[in-house]
Amino acid sequence: MHNFFITPKPSRAVPATALLLVSMLALLAALFSAPAQAARIKEVAAVEGVRSNQLTGFGLVVGLDGTGDQTTQMPYTSQGIANYLQQLGITLPAASASSLQMKNVAAVLVTAQLPAFARPGQAIDVNVSSVGNSKSLKGGMLISTPLKGADGEIYAVAQGNLIIAGAGAAAAGSKVQVNHLSAGRIPNGAQVERIVPTPLQEGNTLTLGLEASDFQTARKVAQAINTKFGAGSAQALDGRTIRVNAPMEPDARVTFMAELEELPLQDSVAAAKVVINARTGSIVLNQAVTLGPCAIAHGNLSISINTTPSVSQPNALSGGTTQVTEKSDIQIKAEPGMLIQLPAAPQLADVVRALNSLGATPQDLLAILQAIKAAGALNAELEVI
Repeated sequence: MHNFFITPKPSRAVPATALLLVSMLALLAALFSAPAQAARIKEVAAVEGVRSNQLTGFGLVVGLDGTGDQTTQMPYTSQGIANYLQQLGITLPAASASSLQMKNVAAVLVTAQLPAFARPGQAIDVNVSSVGNSKSLKGGMLISTPLKGADGEIYAVAQGNLIIAGAGAAAAGSKVQVNHLSAGRIPNGAQVERIVPTPLQEGNTLTLGLEASDFQTARKVAQAINTKFGAGSAQALDGRTIRVNAPMEPDARVTFMAELEELPLQDSVAAAKVVINARTGSIVLNQAVTLGPCAIAHGNLSISINTTPSVSQPNALSGGTTQVTEKSDIQIKAEPGMLIQLPAAPQLADVVRALNSLGATPQDLLAILQAIKAAGALNAELEVI
């Protein structure tokens, strides 16, 4: 349990270090301390409508070494194999289909990203994940699986041998496992069967959408395009959208877009952002993050409970029974909270030094950064992933 409070005026500074936090934030400071280069339009914006599409499908992995689904508990596995065999001209009686014991088969969900401009015959990567109680997909092969889009149409067909990054062994009730065995990948495992139309060649204008909403960036993108291709070539519609006049001929439009994407944005500054991974404790700050003056109190409260079993033995001939009781020892330890002064930090290196002075672990820093943001001393957007 952690307690934090923030006061508007600093008190006294108490320096402290945390080796893991120092190493991580020092590396970030070194990366972001390099001279900034002008961003290109392709790095901050993309053509509206030119995007990838998610595909998914239900499939079966065969050839497992006895590590497949227990079909008595996973009826859709036996139903899936019965449907597949029926497509091959093999019809199973209803009683036989429901009692199939296939330890070498596992039901899986197959997902893929269909990139923009993908053409029939091109290969894309697929991810395969178990949806049953299969112990491992290692050594298995995915049989032909249609992959559908959000509209229910088939856009690709997947098939191939799985690559599993994990390893494991079990014997006599003991088990050792490294990484996941129930999910894998098939490089170039699906073949595109259908084209997804894109609006790149439609009309005499294109719409650029910024990756993040920012009026300053939208204005600079429009200015860069107008400087290169002439006044009136681009118009910023809002903080995220820029309308661009483009040639009608396909070849000329592609050449136009190639030149447009390479245009630099002078004096471009990324929006200040702190990205927090709550599961792993990872924290990443970009060079636009600044910190205002504040003071932080950080302390820990730990509770330890030890239980010791004790045996109560009755006297001889008393007719009583032996009883097992438990004796619990509870200890509560509260570490003193120190009021630590953090000065104003206009540069990323200054922010890193200020956060290092807290001596907090990355997990503690998650809560500290949120509290600083709530107090208005952190000039950045917090994003939790």
